[in-house]
Amino acid sequence: MKTSRAAQGPRLPLFGAALIGVVALAAALAAGHLVAGFISANASPYLAVGNGAIDLTPVELKDFAVRTFGVYDKLVLLGGMAVVMVLAAAVAGIASRRSPVPGIVLIAAFGLLGGFAVSQRPDLSTVALLAPLASLIAGVGVFFWLHRLATARSQAVEETSGAAPSRRSVLLAGAGAVVAAGAAGAVGQLLAGTRDAESSREAIGRLVPVTPAPPIPADADFAKLGTPTFLTSNRDFYRVDTALSVPQVRVEDWSLRLHGMVRNEKRFSYDDIRNRPLIERTITMTCVSNEVGGTYVSTANFIGVDLGDLLREAEVLPGAEQIFSTSVDGWTAGSPVVAALDPGRGAMLAIGMNGEPLPVEHGFPARMVIPGLYGYVSATKWVKDLEITTWKARRAYWLDRGWGEQAPIKTQSRIDSPKGFETVPAGKVRISGVAWAQHTGVERVEVRLGARGNWQPATLSREVGINTWRMWWTEFDVPAGSHQVTVRAVDKSGYTQTDARAGTVPDGATGWHVISFTAR
Repeated sequence: MKTSRAAQGPRLPLFGAALIGVVALAAALAAGHLVAGFISANASPYLAVGNGAIDLTPVELKDFAVRTFGVYDKLVLLGGMAVVMVLAAAVAGIASRRSPVPGIVLIAAFGLLGGFAVSQRPDLSTVALLAPLASLIAGVGVFFWLHRLATARSQAVEETSGAAPSRRSVLLAGAGAVVAAGAAGAVGQLLAGTRDAESSREAIGRLVPVTPAPPIPADADFAKLGTPTFLTSNRDFYRVDTALSVPQVRVEDWSLRLHGMVRNEKRFSYDDIRNRPLIERTITMTCVSNEVGGTYVSTANFIGVDLGDLLREAEVLPGAEQIFSTSVDGWTAGSPVVAALDPGRGAMLAIGMNGEPLPVEHGFPARMVIPGLYGYVSATKWVKDLEITTWKARRAYWLDRGWGEQAPIKTQSRIDSPKGFETVPAGKVRISGVAWAQHTGVERVEVRLGARGNWQPATLSREVGINTWRMWWTEFDVPAGSHQVTVRAVDKSGYTQTDARAGTVPDGATGWHVISFTAR
């Protein structure tokens, strides 16, 4: 029996073997991140696999993540990936207590998966494969090296021989690998930061439109009564996108190509756009993932140029149906050509937001904004390419994932005060909120107390435009006890917001917003 064990070689301690797998994983990820720092952040195998996971996630699960975690949905994804990878690396280490083969196979599999994910990125060239290659070499090399040291140590212990690495030297080797991995990852992050778009953005300064938006009247909101402010600050403006790593594009590296079914193909630099007479428009945007009563709706003063003017200069050919727009990270959207060309709609290629250049996370250097359509068909951020084509010829990112082709924003309303399940004093209770029906306009808002109460018209804020939201408020005499309050909006076409509940897929949620509160 002793001879059989000797033939098989020493068996590594359980915890030590698991730690070898985890350290090798850290080395692999750090090496990939370091090389990606010279190429592109998205070349990091960790981020590439994460982006691939986003693309493969079922629509319902992705929508759940947005609703549940909001702007932290990507952080949750990356954290979950990290946990799974650490556990898998630990298991690989434990499976390699007698032989390094299982661990090497798993580390190599991680490297190959990273390579495949990088190869599928539309925003990366072949040279980006150097990052997952570095991951594979570093991971396998560190695993083999630490495993050999630990095996030699275990062999010496079994044979009571001193001619082998001491326990201290093995621990120091592992600690050195961890430190080296941390340093490599940090250097990779610093290198990525050298292409940071923020410095390019700051150099632009304040954008001053030739045609400013009309001033926002003082009674455009009821913020003192519990509604949002009319304009949403850049910091608080909702953000929903598929980018794990926010694209970093400097103005000197950016250009926009306009081609396809046009008579005159165009290419615009940032200066070409900025040196045009800039316009400013007040627009409310809404995400299709916004549930009834949700917060993915915001308003800003966007600065840029009329998108229709760019299309008219290119001379769109008869039969063209969609603007197939592409972001620098490969994300695509399909927008109706007719909406962009409609002079009454006010579609824009925006380079500014609330007086500043676009924030990096909101699309700097440039994005599309087409009022009245959900963002997934109208608001491509970091846009670099506009192809004029037909619906049949090109299918955009979300269209291939079950979402609707046409996506007009639905008439909706929301209660902001009181909050759901809040306790308020009995007596006069003020109810306030917001309603929107972009590119149609809100005509009135009605509120009722109780499931069978009478609908009571609310006081509306001053209308800024049909492409923006409107605030509302009303009061009820409320006795002590538990109560429900419901809101619905009526738009300027005469349509009354439906009470039929529908989820966000395929083209936006419907239903009345209802909250419960207690009066004492």
